[in-house]
Amino acid sequence: MTIETVGSYRSRWGEGPIWWEGRLFYVDIEGHRVIALDPVSGAEETWEVGQRVGFVVPRAGGGLVFGGDQGLFLLNLEDGKTTPISNPEEGQENNRFNDGKCAPDGFLFAGTISLVKETGEASLYRLAADHSVTEVLDSVTNSNGIAWSRDGAECYYIDTPLKNVQAFQYHGGELSESREVISTADLEASPDGMTIDAEGNLWIAFCHGACVRCYDPKSGKLLQEIELPCLETTACAFGGENLDELYVTTGVHKTEIEEEAGLVFRITGIGVKGLPALTFAG
Repeated sequence: MTIETVGSYRSRWGEGPIWWEGRLFYVDIEGHRVIALDPVSGAEETWEVGQRVGFVVPRAGGGLVFGGDQGLFLLNLEDGKTTPISNPEEGQENNRFNDGKCAPDGFLFAGTISLVKETGEASLYRLAADHSVTEVLDSVTNSNGIAWSRDGAECYYIDTPLKNVQAFQYHGGELSESREVISTADLEASPDGMTIDAEGNLWIAFCHGACVRCYDPKSGKLLQEIELPCLETTACAFGGENLDELYVTTGVHKTEIEEEAGLVFRITGIGVKGLPALTFAG
């Protein structure tokens, strides 16, 4: 196994990596930017979006969708123009959009975070192709990693303070029958961003934990742990030509000085592959 940094952009708080059309797209929340990295050439492109941005996903109609302080937006990659879609929590100044991913049927699921850690003050929302927004889960505190099983029948979800992974039955944009499938209570660090591999196992980055862990959601067992030289490991995604490289975003710790903090790490030689990124249908 090889662990190395790629690219030169240093995020204040990197998050939300997703592999799309030969590049790794991710966000710098506190830097107010969307970044695209070509790990082969090292070329990087950035878009300033004027607000903290929690996630980014590709859009079937072209460009990207992102969520941030002011709601959900479209991003035109040609001219950098942003177009508002909806802000379901307008007036809730202590909340912003955090993590989000697309379901196999084209819906975008995106959740919010209470920046002042008010328990239950955030939510998970569903964005449809017609740009209508529906609240699908309330009483959330810090909406984070989300992923779907390969067959699309299950949705895995992290509300960070619960320190677990919940699984929902998924059908037609609806979540039902919640149950805990993984507990991360053995680690003091916080479960953050998450992705799924082609074998159905979940890879979770642990904020304040300097590691990425792989779990079997069927048994709940920890299968592998990869340590990284940055305390703030925030999210992960499979990428590369064969989807066999794991990319991990990081943030800069408030007090610790770490040489590679804020950079993107690439891990090769893991022996598993990821699944292609899913796009928003709108």
